[in-house]
Amino acid sequence: MNGGTDRFSWMLERLGEFGPDLWRATLETAYMVFASTVFALSGGFVLSVAMILVHPRGLRPKRVVYNALDWLVNLGRSFPFTILMISIQPFTRLVAGTTLGNDAAIVSLSIAAAPLAARLIEGCFLEVDRGVVEAARSFGAGDMQIIWRVLLPEALPAVVLNIAVIAITLLGYAAMAGTVGGGGLGDFAMKYGYYRFQTDLMLYAVVILIIMVQLTQTIGGFIYRRLR
Repeated sequence: MNGGTDRFSWMLERLGEFGPDLWRATLETAYMVFASTVFALSGGFVLSVAMILVHPRGLRPKRVVYNALDWLVNLGRSFPFTILMISIQPFTRLVAGTTLGNDAAIVSLSIAAAPLAARLIEGCFLEVDRGVVEAARSFGAGDMQIIWRVLLPEALPAVVLNIAVIAITLLGYAAMAGTVGGGGLGDFAMKYGYYRFQTDLMLYAVVILIIMVQLTQTIGGFIYRRLR
């Protein structure tokens, strides 16, 4: 009994000592994931619109153009994140002014997730009933009107679920970014848990990441049910 009490007291002392650093790392991770999700969705949405326009079953089928875009998206998704982060350091320095820290990590995270966002949003658009699209076209709707007023509203619930998937993927990427110069929980786990052999602090970082993943999925599922 005393052993358990002593262990609990020791954990509280550790949290009191390292709590501010852990809290700052959590906020840094949330900032990186939120910002990179917004940027990745922006780039991915533009790509997905271009792909749905020229898709063989799209609004303006152009197979050659679609194949080129499809190849580009697949190429972007094929890079392991750590290798991508290192290989685009000159571009990261140009955009963020540095290759270290949260802002630099956001550049890499956004580029890594944009092809995934494009593929997922394209899939949501392709799931929309073609009859609805043809009905809109018969009333004289243009391509952009169909995308904004038909495809996007119809696909929105599925898009929301996929946004949760993208955000959760970026949580994992953000943790990896911390091991190669980024901030956040990955950096905290490496600095305190790995290099200083304080495994309890690494465990705290892992637990927080798990909570963030569960919370993201829960919020995504809730919004999906409301939209449905």
